[in-house]
Amino acid sequence: MEKLIGILSEIRPDVDFAQETGLIDRGVLDSLDIMEIVAEIGDAFGVTLSPADIVPENFNSAQALWAMIVRLQG
Repeated sequence: MEKLIGILSEIRPDVDFAQETGLIDRGVLDSLDIMEIVAEIGDAFGVTLSPADIVPENFNSAQALWAMIVRLQG
């Protein structure tokens, strides 16, 4: 999870990813941020996200992203 927070903080250093739970709902992340996150997650964790994985529920918080990564690695 710490590695994920580091990746997210590099993309958007102005966001407190450890606490924020409305990254999509509040418009904190835009589509370009999401595409960059998808690419970085793939490289860092060796997972491939399908279009079905790229939904707001999976990107609203670092915790949701981490749960998706763990599921995809499983």
